Amino acid sequence: MANLTNFAFAISLLVGALAGLVKGVTGFAMPLIMISALSSFLTPDLALAGLILPTLVTNFSQAFRQGLWPALETARFFWRFLTAVLVMIMISAQFVRVIPQGLFFLLLGLPTSIYALVLLLGKSLALPLRHRGRAEWALGVVAGFYGGLAGVWGPPLLVYLFSINADKKTVTRVQGVVFLLGAFALLGAHLYSGILNLVTVPFSAALCVPALAGMALGFRLQDCLSELTFNRLVQAMLLVAGLNLMRRALEGFF
Repeated sequence: MANLTNFAFAISLLVGALAGLVKGVTGFAMPLIMISALSSFLTPDLALAGLILPTLVTNFSQAFRQGLWPALETARFFWRFLTAVLVMIMISAQFVRVIPQGLFFLLLGLPTSIYALVLLLGKSLALPLRHRGRAEWALGVVAGFYGGLAGVWGPPLLVYLFSINADKKTVTRVQGVVFLLGAFALLGAHLYSGILNLVTVPFSAALCVPALAGMALGFRLQDCLSELTFNRLVQAMLLVAGLNLMRRALEGFF
């Protein structure tokens, strides 16, 4: 396993549990929370490696929660977005080691902070989608770009789903299917890039346990608490995560 202190490993497990909890409630934000929190005390490479397997296994549960057929129909309906995400993940993953650390965090932290702030201010993220096909391709490329660099491709997908007024079940299922396929692509890309290797795989596998436990609890809490309350909590957490990444970006530049 990666050379970690017991304290760093324990905090990593807690991060996995928290990310799983949020994902169980909202259907997204696991990679975003994990990359933000883990990169605060781990190297970017190890933080990215750590989120890969938990992201993969939790998305199985989310994608197939309503059955196999709805998941397959979702994949068929959103094939443009899925194709763009998968291709871009494979491409951008190869640049993880050559992009300056400060730029890496800024590219993720700035749009994340803006996205969360807009939600907290109660603004609509809906786009006037006159050409749905083009919007799917474009947002899929953006999502895949960030996915390959940092394992995060949720915000562009949510913008698109809000733009077509998808209902809650559809939003959750689409996220699960997209994230699951993207997680497979991320796994393959970083086995090839070397981010995921014999040293980092055990660390990533260990984080699957708290992530799954947190997700199971999140599913239960989702039925007990109001959607508005959870949305506000998640939006606030996303803002904190984005600001933390920007802080790390400033450290990398200066």
